[in-house]
Amino acid sequence: MQAVLADTGPLYAAADPDDRYHTQAQEQLQVLEDESYAVVLAYPTLLEAYTLVLHRLGGRTAARWLDDVRVGTASLNPTTDDYLAAVGMVKRFPDQTITLFDATVAALAIRLSIPVWTYDHHFDAMQSGVWRR
Repeated sequence: MQAVLADTGPLYAAADPDDRYHTQAQEQLQVLEDESYAVVLAYPTLLEAYTLVLHRLGGRTAARWLDDVRVGTASLNPTTDDYLAAVGMVKRFPDQTITLFDATVAALAIRLSIPVWTYDHHFDAMQSGVWRR
């Protein structure tokens, strides 16, 4: 089975028609569906993306978004080792503004050998695979 690990950027962009990546995110969601990719979502990413949707688009939109995302994705909890690897990545790139959210997703992607669906260049620096279409 093919899978991608979703980052916050595309998840949020797909929900916000005013986001500069909205059209791209919508098109990529269609490609993922057409090519039978499983979209995997780490719980920290769910928390981060939900917070953005809630604060920028409101409670009703956030509630609908949460229902849609939970139905269309498989959820995954990072392990303690994933979090420790994420801390190591952040320390390895002190000149970059890599968040622990992103480093955790990169650590998961590396451990699971699946690419990240993202618009963030930091994933290239962290050497996790990136899904691009």
